[in-house]
Amino acid sequence: MLRAMPHVLVVEDETAIADAVLYALRSEGLQAEHLQLAREVVPRLRAGGVDVVVLDVGLPDGSGFDVCRQLRTFSEVPVLFLTARNEEIDRVLGLELGADDYIAKPFSPRELVARVRARLRRPAVVMAGGRTQGDFSVDPEGHRVHFRGQPLELTRYEYALLAALLQRPGAILSRAQLMDRGWDRDADSADRTVDTHIKTLRAKLRAAGAEPDPVRTHRGLGYSLEL
Repeated sequence: MLRAMPHVLVVEDETAIADAVLYALRSEGLQAEHLQLAREVVPRLRAGGVDVVVLDVGLPDGSGFDVCRQLRTFSEVPVLFLTARNEEIDRVLGLELGADDYIAKPFSPRELVARVRARLRRPAVVMAGGRTQGDFSVDPEGHRVHFRGQPLELTRYEYALLAALLQRPGAILSRAQLMDRGWDRDADSADRTVDTHIKTLRAKLRAAGAEPDPVRTHRGLGYSLEL
């Protein structure tokens, strides 16, 4: 049975930009669907069948940030923001809301397609009792992670960081996002706390044979995990 072509939902109100994006995606063998309004996105995602969302921030009837916030309440579909707003604060906000990537206008349609394909190459394979992603096997109930079959001796916070990164491989997670997923509310919340645990996590991954380092630092934004 042939696998259906990946389906990309493009949410963009500027016709010229939408047409260029749709053409680039379809030329690369991807299915591409176009919406223009924020209010149309959530019902479409709930209907299913969408593999990636390319989402403009400035839509006529609302903000793409608000749309992404709604999507993350029920879906982990990859979201790539496409926007004219390229200030660091906007990029950080978009990533903290759960976006996987941020592409500023003007942009190269070929680069956009490449980034979409990068998201599509990172599916999670659900396994009995946990999941396997690349060289990593995660046991959520036991709070354990194996790398190439070898158990990693992780502290509570190292496990929380690695599990959060593995939930969305390739996506940039800010320090605030990582802390929300791994720390108690009354725990030390300084950014350097995350950086310290990332440093020790990297050392343990390196000792287990993870070369090159799968944890990537994105200055001013956060961290991602490359499988």
